[in-house]
Amino acid sequence: MTVRSFDLLDLPMLSRYRRNIFPLYSARFLTHGNPLGARALLSYLNPRRYVYTAVASENNDSLMGQIILKEGESSVRLTFLAPLNTFNSLTALLLDHLAAQAGEWGAFHLLAEVDENSPVFRSLRQSGFAIYAWQRVWKLPIKELQGEDGSWRKAEDIDWPAVQSLHGQIIPALIQPVDALPKKTSGLVCRPGGILQAYTSIDRGPAGIWLQPLIPPDAGCGPAQLTGLLGKTDRPVFVCVRSYQVWLENVLEDLGAEAGPRQAVMVRHLAKYLKADEKVSAMEKVLAKPVAPVVRVVEGEDQQRQKPANANES
Repeated sequence: MTVRSFDLLDLPMLSRYRRNIFPLYSARFLTHGNPLGARALLSYLNPRRYVYTAVASENNDSLMGQIILKEGESSVRLTFLAPLNTFNSLTALLLDHLAAQAGEWGAFHLLAEVDENSPVFRSLRQSGFAIYAWQRVWKLPIKELQGEDGSWRKAEDIDWPAVQSLHGQIIPALIQPVDALPKKTSGLVCRPGGILQAYTSIDRGPAGIWLQPLIPPDAGCGPAQLTGLLGKTDRPVFVCVRSYQVWLENVLEDLGAEAGPRQAVMVRHLAKYLKADEKVSAMEKVLAKPVAPVVRVVEGEDQQRQKPANANES
């Protein structure tokens, strides 16, 4: 049983597995299309990008997986696993290998989004992933994407303190380190009367547009106004609603949006968080740094388990 980096000899796998993948990063899949398509080929082999693909194999079985780290983020995303019929003993080995690579990049978490009824859900839990939220992706009808609205505009540096405050009010405190804001100003804000009432991140790709809003229930800004800002588009528009903003689902349903299946948003911690006022020993400082070998901290336990890993450079 071996795990290694994807290389040129593995190119035939792309066409063989293209229609048999399990996506685990919804925003990437819906905005950029199939991760095993022709568009993604060069990114696998580009060492300057934080995209890493690995292959686990045993006898005649093989399992491919990929992770990606976006600029300015501290969490790595698990992009996909393929093929669907190989979720067996290879899965845990491959996930440990990818987690080690994420640790070498300096990431604190490895994230995945999975349908709760899928065969991958159990494999992720057995490999140290835990649920920190639920989400549902809604596809907006094209008819709602016409016209203009002046209540939403592009976020500027001056908006960011208010956006951070809104993030702190809506996102539960325990998951704020995982569900963090970008370090750089980005996205769209709604400030009627000069007071920030809502924010949404926006991710555009050749296959679609992804919106992930932060909107309080009493805000005067909502999805109905947001869609007007996008103008006319021939690409589908998706709105991600997390479990801490479930009230938005009724609004989207009234707009005629199409609901996707509920997904578990999962995290595997690659480092231990310590409070600022805690006394930290030299050894704890080393363990808290996210480098291979990965330190997996199990919530509610005092002991730490280490898994040795050898992550090859992409």
